[in-house]
Amino acid sequence: MKLKDFVEVSLLLAVGFILHSFFPPILFGMKPDFALSMLFVIILIKKDFKIAILAGIATGIFTALTTGFPGGQIANIIDKIVTTIIVSTIVINLPIKNLIYVGIVNGLGTILSGVVFLGSAGLLFGLPGPFMALIMTVVIPAAAINTFIGIILYTSVLKSKKIVSTT
Repeated sequence: MKLKDFVEVSLLLAVGFILHSFFPPILFGMKPDFALSMLFVIILIKKDFKIAILAGIATGIFTALTTGFPGGQIANIIDKIVTTIIVSTIVINLPIKNLIYVGIVNGLGTILSGVVFLGSAGLLFGLPGPFMALIMTVVIPAAAINTFIGIILYTSVLKSKKIVSTT
């Protein structure tokens, strides 16, 4: 792992955290999880398990700081670590590079993250509603939004990297 990689990942995490913190809710209090989408972008671009784990832990801490969900602090950390392990293992072993793949990783990764988040929050603290109702009303719409947000972030980061590398 190079210092350049850590600096790049740190900047991407900071952008994801800022977008996550300040983006207003869109529908019924739900907002896209920019931090999670940026985590997936980092995993897709770097394809390095160690960097992915560090980014996942950092993302879990960042999202724990901004959650409004009861007991969401611990659930966020658990969910980001579990999601990072699973998604990075898949991405590293299936090195396909196209925007459909990026969208699938973001959509399915968000569903996985939501299920792990709600599952861990439910086991540790209880849920404010039925598990499946929360999946259908919050996780699935968030996955749809994150699919498109992830594609936009991924292409933006790749274009930025290309511009920076040519100067």
